[in-house]
Amino acid sequence: METSHVVILLILLGCMATYVPVFMCLFFTAVLGFVLFTDLPVLLLVQTLLRSMDNFALVVVLFFILCGNIMTAGKIVEKLIKVANALVSWLPGGLGMAGVLACGLFGAISGSTVATVVALGGFMIPALLENGYPEDYTLGLMTTSPNLGVIIPPSIGMILYSMISNVSLEGLFLTGFLPGVMIMFGVCLYSYFYFRKKTEIVRKPVPNFGEVFGILKEGFWSLMLPVIIFGGIFSGAFTANEAAVVACVYAFFVEIVIHRAIRFSEVKKITVNSAVTSATLLIIVAGASCFGRLLTLEDIPGKITEAVLMAIHSPVVFLIAMNVLLLIVGMFMDIISATMILGPVFLPMLDAFGVDWMHFGLIMTVNLAIGYCTPPMGVSLYITGAIANRDIIYVSRAVLPFIAIQIFVLLLMTFLPDVVLWLPALMGFR
Repeated sequence: METSHVVILLILLGCMATYVPVFMCLFFTAVLGFVLFTDLPVLLLVQTLLRSMDNFALVVVLFFILCGNIMTAGKIVEKLIKVANALVSWLPGGLGMAGVLACGLFGAISGSTVATVVALGGFMIPALLENGYPEDYTLGLMTTSPNLGVIIPPSIGMILYSMISNVSLEGLFLTGFLPGVMIMFGVCLYSYFYFRKKTEIVRKPVPNFGEVFGILKEGFWSLMLPVIIFGGIFSGAFTANEAAVVACVYAFFVEIVIHRAIRFSEVKKITVNSAVTSATLLIIVAGASCFGRLLTLEDIPGKITEAVLMAIHSPVVFLIAMNVLLLIVGMFMDIISATMILGPVFLPMLDAFGVDWMHFGLIMTVNLAIGYCTPPMGVSLYITGAIANRDIIYVSRAVLPFIAIQIFVLLLMTFLPDVVLWLPALMGFR
């Protein structure tokens, strides 16, 4: 490793250690790297910054953020939870199962783990505790289940990966369905056996057909939102970008006209809040793009590829190493920054080991999603800890069984790629 590379790494780690915001760490490191180790004008970095934000692919992210905020402000989330309760709450551990199903349904619209934690944690954590569910189970479940927000499409992480790799976004979306369903099934199975003999947990009575039909009828407009998004994308009626806009218009219509949960006077506030969140994301993308430009000019991805090819010769060992590395990275870095920085570094290695780029996009997304609930920087840990007034050590212990389920699913999809790639192939996106 050259001296310049060591200096760049030390500057980046030093900035992060001093709690400088991530985007500033990346941008500051890029500027110093340009000044110290290249003869190019810093103006080139400014051009990179502006071009990174002037990207049509980011439109889909911005509108899905708006859609998630509309749902949180209105009653769509409440309706989805009612539907999930009606389906499974009468089983042993049924309310916990309803929580993970609700996370899957919400994730199929919002594309964000943090949005899912905030929207559903405030509903489900008090409800589970009031019904006698153990606190460690409750916090573990509602910290890890929101990971479905970035595994089940639409996923912000997948959108950014598609942007840097030119892999079909629709195909990448399709790879996330089966792992998401497997995680939900695994958590439901765990909940069933955990509470099967715990008679102190009050189970709700089995609903009759009329009750189920009434709840499904009440939640019809909410359930149609993911149907419209995915039906429109995969039928060819509109692109992923257009789907995000259609989803926002539909969500506003449902909340204002049908549910009447949002007034016209609140539309401005919701839109402004979404714009602030989107701006935060764009700033991180800009900082990561500048840092990525420096890495490219220094040919660091190429040199890392050469070093890896010299040290690793087996595709299996390579995939294990990538999983371990990404799990560690996820502990310290958010999915946006990690995807934008590490994606261009790892992509050149994939062909040498025969790893499908679409498959690797899913592997990266799931690994970094798990990072949301691993210490020391797991955002979900802090959110659920704040809701329940518990410290990060308690919440970190609570998530262990659920992280084990997600890592098991991760290993399955890593070493059985055909299982997750058959759906994109069937739909003609490979």
